[in-house]
Amino acid sequence: MKTHEFIDRLDEAKIVAEIATAEGSTSGEIRVFISRRAPDDAVARARQRFEKLGMTRTRHRNAVLIYFAPRVQKFAVIGDSGVHEKCGLAFWEETVAEIGDHLRGERFTEAVQHAVRKVGAVLARHFPPEPGTANELPNDLLRD
Repeated sequence: MKTHEFIDRLDEAKIVAEIATAEGSTSGEIRVFISRRAPDDAVARARQRFEKLGMTRTRHRNAVLIYFAPRVQKFAVIGDSGVHEKCGLAFWEETVAEIGDHLRGERFTEAVQHAVRKVGAVLARHFPPEPGTANELPNDLLRD
């Protein structure tokens, strides 16, 4: 996939709406980041972005970053410590495999939406909404 194809074919409004819907059922936070860079290690780069975006500062340590680097055809899904403790490695591996299926089929928006729905479902199960819980992080699609 070429970077511009991936980025041009994303329906940002659908993705932002999917994030808002998913977060409506949880106190957790989901962010999506699209990079124009070519990292050697997408997971390491996603972890750096996670920190830089302040995602470790959520109340319950329940934020998840879905990171794409289309220039090198890599992506990663990173969860904070609270999420990882609840869902374990198998959840992350399964999620990555499912995203990959959508990407190989060039269903780019659907890949992101699927990831958001899947992450949202696990967050809702382990981190239900709390009275007075505010949206701690913006839902917009992030880019560098």
